[in-house]
Amino acid sequence: MRVLVTGWSSFVHGEATAGDVLGMRRVGETLAEAGIAHETAWSPGFRPDALHLDDADAGRYSHLVFVCGPAHGEQVRALHERYAACRRIAVGVTVLDPADTAVTGFHRVLARDDPDTARPDMSVSAVTTSVPVVGVVFAPGQAEYGPARRHDTVHDALERWLHGLDCARLPLDTRLAGDDWRHCATPDQLASVFARLDAVVTTRLHGLVFALRAGVPVLAVDPVAGGGKVTAQAAALGWPALVSAEQALDAGMLDHWWRWCLSPEAREHARRDEFPAADSLTSALLDELLPGRTA
Repeated sequence: MRVLVTGWSSFVHGEATAGDVLGMRRVGETLAEAGIAHETAWSPGFRPDALHLDDADAGRYSHLVFVCGPAHGEQVRALHERYAACRRIAVGVTVLDPADTAVTGFHRVLARDDPDTARPDMSVSAVTTSVPVVGVVFAPGQAEYGPARRHDTVHDALERWLHGLDCARLPLDTRLAGDDWRHCATPDQLASVFARLDAVVTTRLHGLVFALRAGVPVLAVDPVAGGGKVTAQAAALGWPALVSAEQALDAGMLDHWWRWCLSPEAREHARRDEFPAADSLTSALLDELLPGRTA
């Protein structure tokens, strides 16, 4: 017996959703626990270096298992034709039309949406590994910096670097909006998001500030050549994980500070009760408004 595990994540013109991929993983775990030989086919667009359907010779397999997603469409029907000699089982699928040949082509259908026999989706019991949850806060164009702006090149480099990290990336914007649910409406809402992060990567001054006030380590990158307000603010707050616009093109430099930001040392440093001269600006304001006051 040898099983080929497939799903919509196997199709060139399919899609890889987290639930479907987790369901396919759970099927693989179940087969491995039972000692059943199996292979999983992935779309080349999703996993270029994995086994693809084009390379999965039908003659190698006794069974084909199709996991999750809707059992319909030409791509599913094509599986029945290509793997006609295999026993074909659909598990955890949605059945829109029981008479559809995409459905009837399976020898057995274990649906997840049958009102009489519905079972929990397989992704609920699949094993997952916790990874860092990282807020990513990029500055806007900031045309006021003129020719010193390096925002485009810095952000391009950071996007390539972030893509290679094993972490959950959460894009954040410090811009508030009361008419768009995608944005926080109050600073308190945004501060609550930052408080739940493991780390932050930012090119924005308030990305740095909101992270540290929440006690979250932050990799701050200044997108201004020669240093702008991000550099100045990192110095004012005594925060060491700062990368210049020029250094942002060096993945090794980013990796160094990334590893540090995930360390207990960085977490302890970020959780300081006080920052250097934290209220110096408001104190200076009062000095201007109330000359000769006693602090």
